Amino acid sequence: MKVVAAHFIVGLLSSSVLASTCCHQLKGSLGDKISFPNTEGYNATLDSYWSKQESALQPNCILQPTTAHDVASSLKIISRHKDCKFSIKGHGHAPAAGFANSNGGVTIDMTTLSSVSLNKRSTIASIGAGAKWLDVYQHLEGSGAQVAGGRNGNVGVGGLLLGGGISHFTTKVGWACDRVVNYEVVLANGTLISANNKENSDLFLALKGGGNNFGVITRFDVETFPQGDISTTSISFDISERNKVFQAFTDLLDSSTYDPSASLVTSLLYSSASRAWSLSASAVYTKPVSQPKIFKGLSDIPHTKLVNNITTLAEFANEKDTPPLNWLFATATLKPSAQNMQHMFESLNNTIYSFNPEDGVTWSIAFEPLVAAMLKGSTHTNVLGLQSAHDGYIVLISALWPNSAVNSDVEETAKKVLSIWEHDARGKGLLQKFQYLNYAAPYQTPFESYGDDEQEFLKAASKKYDPAQILQKRVGGFKL
Repeated sequence: MKVVAAHFIVGLLSSSVLASTCCHQLKGSLGDKISFPNTEGYNATLDSYWSKQESALQPNCILQPTTAHDVASSLKIISRHKDCKFSIKGHGHAPAAGFANSNGGVTIDMTTLSSVSLNKRSTIASIGAGAKWLDVYQHLEGSGAQVAGGRNGNVGVGGLLLGGGISHFTTKVGWACDRVVNYEVVLANGTLISANNKENSDLFLALKGGGNNFGVITRFDVETFPQGDISTTSISFDISERNKVFQAFTDLLDSSTYDPSASLVTSLLYSSASRAWSLSASAVYTKPVSQPKIFKGLSDIPHTKLVNNITTLAEFANEKDTPPLNWLFATATLKPSAQNMQHMFESLNNTIYSFNPEDGVTWSIAFEPLVAAMLKGSTHTNVLGLQSAHDGYIVLISALWPNSAVNSDVEETAKKVLSIWEHDARGKGLLQKFQYLNYAAPYQTPFESYGDDEQEFLKAASKKYDPAQILQKRVGGFKL
């Protein structure tokens, strides 16, 4: 037993030493772009993560590249060190530990690659992979053109696009990833290439929903579309009106009548401290129309507050960032049923009402339309496998809490809620297979949910462009 333990300890020490050697070689090649623990640059990166689970991890070093060639140089070094794991960080909104940070190894902080430019015809926006969506919207404001991207401006460009990307314009122009016309990407061996319809076209397709499994994207070239001001409507309801709100939400989930200019999130919020529920709808219409008719079913329900504004995409996306807390996400996709939404609320309330961990937890449940009309322009332009999806909606369970000591308790409670929902929906024929990668919990299987053909295509692309499977073995996140 002592011999086994000794070998284990030696193995850990060897991995740590090799990772440290990797960092020192990176320092020799990239100089001040590499930072080490307890330095200003290193601490600034850790402080910028959205979740405490990610910021608690301690990489051996952090790279802040300023060019694509910096990324290429780093991966040439990293790939030679078999025990040097690494991670790729944009704006760090993936909450799960290890998805965008490394405990040991190297973290590549892409936020120093954040330039945004627009071509002369205003048809293509070239976006550094480390930009956030607010940077993009503000740069394009006044040009008469915009792109499909994150609804919260603090979300990073890279993560959203590689996971598919829901935007306010999904029904109008498809998923955000569908609008990418070219990727500048560094493969795991350090080779810098382009992926588009003409060059590396299989990689081009794989990147549209395939996550971080194929390389490090340094730039996205994204097709724009004409866009001016938008209409935003925020409605707050008493929780006693939930059945009416669920019915109005469900009534909207019909491809034959769904307005392509409409975007909607209906949300439940619960605080364990106050044991109080709130209910709201955040509706966006991508034309400057006051109180659009498509949302009349919601606005006619008795409400405590309704605010409608005509504004710009950049103004609406400029949300106050959330202070670092522990976070989790989990997701499911369901067919429409107001009655089932009520059953979901009841099982949720029964599960979390008595759960009051030390320092509290806030639960958020978001319901977002995913109707077939949203998918018409996306057929065969991504790998999400939604060609045969039914009208329905995506549900996002999220929780945030300050006390890291109760992480496992909160995570198990969320998992229990999701399990109940899936079991009930499956029995009623309401559960759809799709799991949105950007909302999925670490224990979920979004790539399997795309379908067998899509998953096999992704695996083949991975083996072609990363034959050593470096990104499968040494990088966190959802793997193939």
